[in-house]
Amino acid sequence: MKQALKCGKLFCPQDGKTLKNAVVLVDGSKILALQGEHEAIPDGFSVIDLSDKFVMPGLIDAHVHTSSSGEPSGTARQVTQTLGDVAFTAMRNAQQDLNAGFTTLRDAGCTGFVDVALRNAINRGDVVGPRMVVAGVSMGSTGGHADSHFAPHIQNTLLPDLCINGVESARRAARYNLKYGADFLKFMSTGGVMSLGTTVGAQQLTYDEIAAIIEIAEMYGVHTATHAHGTNGIKAAVRAGVTSVEHGMMLDDEAIDLMLQKGTHLTPTIIAAERIIVNGEAGGIAGWAVQKARQVLENHKAGLQKCLARGVKLNFGSDAGTPYNFHGKQGYEFELMVSFGFTPAQALTAATVTNSQLLRIQDKIGTVEPGKLADIAAFAGDPLDDIKVMQDCRFVMKDGVVVKN
Repeated sequence: MKQALKCGKLFCPQDGKTLKNAVVLVDGSKILALQGEHEAIPDGFSVIDLSDKFVMPGLIDAHVHTSSSGEPSGTARQVTQTLGDVAFTAMRNAQQDLNAGFTTLRDAGCTGFVDVALRNAINRGDVVGPRMVVAGVSMGSTGGHADSHFAPHIQNTLLPDLCINGVESARRAARYNLKYGADFLKFMSTGGVMSLGTTVGAQQLTYDEIAAIIEIAEMYGVHTATHAHGTNGIKAAVRAGVTSVEHGMMLDDEAIDLMLQKGTHLTPTIIAAERIIVNGEAGGIAGWAVQKARQVLENHKAGLQKCLARGVKLNFGSDAGTPYNFHGKQGYEFELMVSFGFTPAQALTAATVTNSQLLRIQDKIGTVEPGKLADIAAFAGDPLDDIKVMQDCRFVMKDGVVVKN
């Protein structure tokens, strides 16, 4: 199918420019050409009029959890839902993200490889959904942020071989995830806000365990991501060669130095802690979790401003699925990024070009250019003037197919 998209404004994150009245020609799943308003649209192209919209590449969220839906606590869901329930939940959540303009998701840890199944179903055309890059099941230490924290007499059969105790079990867990279809490997270097009984800043995997996971990832040619709030855990993972640090809320100057030396990406996920703090115990969130969220967010703004000033590679990621952090509503993260010191253009670039580089598919998505996949989103106003516009997506095309108009 041949389509011509008439754009009021077209954002080009590769150079930060905004073109006025450009026309995007789409042939099948790919972008054929860009042309100016005075050039005639070739015969055979159906016209989609976005002349009153702000048009840009389809957004990429580099940190979501499609198997979670923003509940104040996931424990009840874990012990009552079947994997079939989780699969339908994940499909609905991914579709909500797609309708918000996110044509690509990186799922940073799911229940029972449901993310792998959903990715495969979308790729087969069985269901409509965003492009998905998936981690399978998150890995971490026994008793750490990835563990279940159930009473000792309750067995979690969904976590075989994925709780790490030593280098060999780290390699085993990494290979297990790759065996069942993970696109990248996600592990927990430190404690987390929502894990019972863990100190949020404490390192939970040794350097050797982290290095063993990354060793396997490099052998298989996939990238790695680490959940890391605490300073020592961040630095251990960066030294070992992790591709991206997720959250990174307690980093210090030495960590920034290391990230610049190694070319490490950082995914800030401001919204995750902010939503926990705003909704608080009144929203049914445990008091200890609210306190840990305050602890990690306290210095995050100053740390991010240093990263911005020094040129750390910063991604857009929302951690959608965490408490009160709902799928399809993560456009609010853009507003938070700007309040923390990003320019609107920097925030949009993080969710397009930079994320495409992180996922190693910059040759396919991330910009509106000839030869790339026709992933396009349009918004009601100009987010360069008012970033809140990013919460009002009006048009979505993925692979040349209009999924929202």
